[in-house]
Amino acid sequence: MNSGLIKLSMGPAEWAMVVALSIVWGGSFFTVGVAVTELPPLTIVVSRVGLAAIGLWLFTRMAGIRMPSDARVWLAFLGMGALNNAIPFSLIVWGQTEIASGLASILNATTPFFGVLVANALTSDERLSPAKLAGVALGLGGVIWMVGTAALAGLGDAVWAQLAIVCAAVSYAFAGVYGRRFKTMGIDPVATATGQVTCSTLLLLPLMLAVDQPWTLPFPSFATVAAVVALALVSTSLAYVLYFRILAAAGATNLLLVTFLIPPVAILLGIIFLGEVMEWRHITGMVLIFAGLALIDGRVLSRIKTRQT
Repeated sequence: MNSGLIKLSMGPAEWAMVVALSIVWGGSFFTVGVAVTELPPLTIVVSRVGLAAIGLWLFTRMAGIRMPSDARVWLAFLGMGALNNAIPFSLIVWGQTEIASGLASILNATTPFFGVLVANALTSDERLSPAKLAGVALGLGGVIWMVGTAALAGLGDAVWAQLAIVCAAVSYAFAGVYGRRFKTMGIDPVATATGQVTCSTLLLLPLMLAVDQPWTLPFPSFATVAAVVALALVSTSLAYVLYFRILAAAGATNLLLVTFLIPPVAILLGIIFLGEVMEWRHITGMVLIFAGLALIDGRVLSRIKTRQT
């Protein structure tokens, strides 16, 4: 695959986008948790990508961004929509109807592990290294420690729901590598995000109409409507603009590190806005996560090796 020039070590701009993406994606677990109390999974997913598509189409028109008309590009959008939206969104939302959000976030944090393996197999410039594997292990350990090992108590229950979220993580990993092609096609990240969620909507809408029959459902509460709108416009539209900008600049392995940052971001937001208490496991978990990120980024090890020579 011709992937173009990828920065294997992220600079301040790339790290800022990763942190921003972790914030907007971190909120998606909360909003999904609100929405699933009243709406079935496919209705939530289609509402999410459909409203996101409308928002992004309006933005492209206002910003003067031209959408591609090449059938080859739209076929690539379709593949990306399936791998990055239709498959993982459906699996995660269904999984969250069966298991707690803490366990779901831990299983979702396996994404960088699969991302490292997939990138190693399918790219020439994001190769596997002992440092990357150690970094992934440290990061995942930090997530588990921070969320709380008690969340793992449910591992023996609802096995299919847990496998669904692991499969979603695998799908995200393939999407990260697959999406690198849009940089070589010269497609604007906003146009890529718009095409992806548009194709996701077209893929899922017929299935949702057949399975959920939304016209038979009671109208949801204001809280649920607000959660779905936030999920669409913030955790999807804005998130995927950031996603494709990071992917074009820093590659799939670095992009998928965002899943390690979602738990600490969620905890910090809870402390700032909800008055929650910082515990020692939160601090030690963050230390493990940041150590893992440093190993994967590679610059710290490079500087140590340089000083030793």
